[in-house]
Amino acid sequence: MSTIEPGRSTHHYDGELVIFLIGMTINRPWRPDLWLPAFLAMPRMLRELSQDPDSGMLGYRLTIEGRGPTVIQYWSSAEQLYAYASNSDARHRPAWAAFNRRARRAPGAVGVWHETYSVDRAESIYVGAPALGLARFTARVPVAPAGNRARDRLARTTPSDSTDG
Repeated sequence: MSTIEPGRSTHHYDGELVIFLIGMTINRPWRPDLWLPAFLAMPRMLRELSQDPDSGMLGYRLTIEGRGPTVIQYWSSAEQLYAYASNSDARHRPAWAAFNRRARRAPGAVGVWHETYSVDRAESIYVGAPALGLARFTARVPVAPAGNRARDRLARTTPSDSTDG
């Protein structure tokens, strides 16, 4: 279990930051033969990325919403995300090809979607909480007096300024 820190903290991270959301919609829940293969492919890809410190994926978290799971991924660059997605030796390409083959045979049974965000600045606050989100995958630092308000933390010109007093 993660340690709960009672004080106010924020994250610290220098460099490019990309947030990648990817999810699936289970449109025919009574047909696990159509959606279960896509569902099972994601943990294998996440394990592959997590075991490769050079992959560029800083970390991820899983949520369940609406009709299926969503994975929130934190990446150190868009180029590394795209490199993984197009790497024929990695798990993604064969999983994507298999999904497309199944989707042609049973259109609409399962859907996939993703969104990619390139983040110039990010603001965070954690009070009485374990390390979550950016603080879990970057560095968690105390909130400096000059960063007491969300507006002030976001206004910093670089992430490293968020710890200035």
